[in-house]
Amino acid sequence: MHKPIFAYLLATVPLATLPFATLPLAAQVKITQGKDQIAVDIDGKPYTTFFYGPDVAKPYLYPLRAPSGISVTRAFPMETIAGESTDHQHQRAVWFAHSKVNGYDYWNNEFSYKGDKMGHIFVTKIDKAQSGAKTGEIDATAEWKQMDGKVVLIDDRKMIFHAGGPNRVIDFDFTLTAKEEATFEDEKDGVFGIRVASELEEANAPGTKTQPKEPLRTGIMTCADGKQKEAACWGTRADWMDYSGTVAGEQVGITIMDHPENPGHPTYWHARGYGLFAANIFGRNAFTNKKEPLGNVTLKPGEKMRFRYRVIVHPGPLANLKMDALYKEYSAGK
Repeated sequence: MHKPIFAYLLATVPLATLPFATLPLAAQVKITQGKDQIAVDIDGKPYTTFFYGPDVAKPYLYPLRAPSGISVTRAFPMETIAGESTDHQHQRAVWFAHSKVNGYDYWNNEFSYKGDKMGHIFVTKIDKAQSGAKTGEIDATAEWKQMDGKVVLIDDRKMIFHAGGPNRVIDFDFTLTAKEEATFEDEKDGVFGIRVASELEEANAPGTKTQPKEPLRTGIMTCADGKQKEAACWGTRADWMDYSGTVAGEQVGITIMDHPENPGHPTYWHARGYGLFAANIFGRNAFTNKKEPLGNVTLKPGEKMRFRYRVIVHPGPLANLKMDALYKEYSAGK
């Protein structure tokens, strides 16, 4: 059953302050603090890095790697790789934002972009950066700030990285608290997004003018209900979405799962063949060609919304995984 968004507005409670801690280097998930970035190594191999700071328009993870070390996310604009797509500079690997909050755009918001209605998400505190034998964790507090300096939302996010195999798993937990009245307007560009490696794009994806011949585009997106490719998947509602294909000769894929207790579950999917897929509850009208009413949500000062997602990077084709069973495990808190 589709759940109403407003049932998930949480009462105001103080947010706990989490201690900064680091366990011994022998831990299988090693979290290393740097200047405006935190590196994550899993089982002795680089996995990803959390980037933030005053020069970052919104925090992001880059790259995400399969257990073999192959990256499943696009390098641009952080790096330039021959044959890779260079559209949508603001789509930086893995991020959480929305394109219209009180009229300000926190999604299409590179500092190089022109306009006076861009918002930015700045991390103000790293609450935890903790290594561990089975999991590592990064907790951060951020502010959603308008260009006029007004802070509209406090963003408390938790990222838990799991060791072991055969898959790479990250659990994301975001709590947004309204500092000012905040209206999330009905727009397609939101909320939890991933830009996949160019090899995982659909061949001749809708809306693309030309695609380089190399690397070969092999991606197939698949919804939880079995629908495939952009034409069938864009704007649909589903528990999870997967993008799979061949990268550097290796079959690999990446899945986003929408937690069953998220607002508006099951989420709508802003899923594009050119390599974007994002879970977005705020596009109800946009995704249904105006057949459904506007999906606007307003938080009064002190009100909260919580969003949880699981990302699974998996070797091999989707058919080799029992994704519905993995989703049940996630739903059960495992």
